[in-house]
Amino acid sequence: MKIIHTSDWHLGQKFLYNGREEEHQMALDWLLATIREQQADGLIVAGDIFDIGNPPNYARRMYYRFLTQLMGTSCRHVVITGGNHDSPSMLNAPRELLQALNIHVVGEVSEELEDEVIEWKDESGELMAVIAAVPFLRDRDLHFSVSGEGGMGRVDRIKEGLRRHYREIGKLVEKKYKKAKVPFIATGHLYATGAEASEKQDNIYIGNKENIAARDFPEVFDYVALGHIHRPQEVGGMSHIRYSGSLIPLSFSETKDEKKAYLLEFDGKQLKQVESLPLPTFRRLKTIQGTLEEVEASLLRFGEKERGGLQPWVEALVETDRIIPQLDKRLHELTADMELELLKIRIVKNYQALDVQASTPELGELEELEVFKMKCQSYGSPPEELEELVQTFLELREWMEELDHS
Repeated sequence: MKIIHTSDWHLGQKFLYNGREEEHQMALDWLLATIREQQADGLIVAGDIFDIGNPPNYARRMYYRFLTQLMGTSCRHVVITGGNHDSPSMLNAPRELLQALNIHVVGEVSEELEDEVIEWKDESGELMAVIAAVPFLRDRDLHFSVSGEGGMGRVDRIKEGLRRHYREIGKLVEKKYKKAKVPFIATGHLYATGAEASEKQDNIYIGNKENIAARDFPEVFDYVALGHIHRPQEVGGMSHIRYSGSLIPLSFSETKDEKKAYLLEFDGKQLKQVESLPLPTFRRLKTIQGTLEEVEASLLRFGEKERGGLQPWVEALVETDRIIPQLDKRLHELTADMELELLKIRIVKNYQALDVQASTPELGELEELEVFKMKCQSYGSPPEELEELVQTFLELREWMEELDHS
């Protein structure tokens, strides 16, 4: 049996206010062609299908068109789980209709744990695999507020809630399918201990970034398909627990990451092989850094290169400790006739520490939670109060999202 693991499509993303419809369509076309080429039996998408809870219409069309096109392939089974960027109600809306096409969508947890357990069967009705389709677990799914509970108490409750959820669904799968000689696969959308991100990513929950350790996933699962971290990788040195990463680079910090999907090959329960399937680079993202003279020289060299695909997007980081009049105009005039688009120009001051420079990024690059934290710090909120403020913000944001989609 062959299964493709992917995640973090982020359809509808705006990159410094620029749309990415072409790149995403190329990535989905590649994925469809790969499914056909590899004769894959199943597809798992581990969260963040869309970039925002209310994605643009073109992103929705791409999503449904892709699912429709799967009907003409060998891929008879699909599992899609919600991520922290997804709207559960939007993902779940066509769930019954998609289920008739063997496309199972789990946008959020329900009151019944059994709803997350999905059986894949062949045409004769024989069981092929069991998927514990765990979506992004929201704060309300993991713990109830306790009067007088501090920030660290909430962190501990959230972490224990994650571990408990996987323990319980692991026990359910083991008990119900104990004699089945088929793969048991779990999904997740979180930040696992030991994972390496290309940049600071939204931690989702308060507290330190690690939400769960690799050893916390029950041994009953033959493979754990994770999403949220955009860099493909094993977790905790365990080859059967992996992040597939995003389909395309979602920021300039991801330009050095090789984007890929994973092809899992099972012989009965045994995971025989995990093959990396590298994605093509549809649009080059390039960071050029140095003194003004070095940046200009690098831009000239980069602009002279012949390349296929979409027009590259470039950021220029100019190292200097002085004011350079009309820097933006100078660099844009230099690159006006080049086959590239200069999206971002930033001064990097030589006398500042890197962490100080990184504390003032472009507003368009920040998650809402990061903006809120920076605002709290600017008002002088002490560190011991920040955890509680963040928790209140997350609860308010979640309530607002539910209100928007009710």
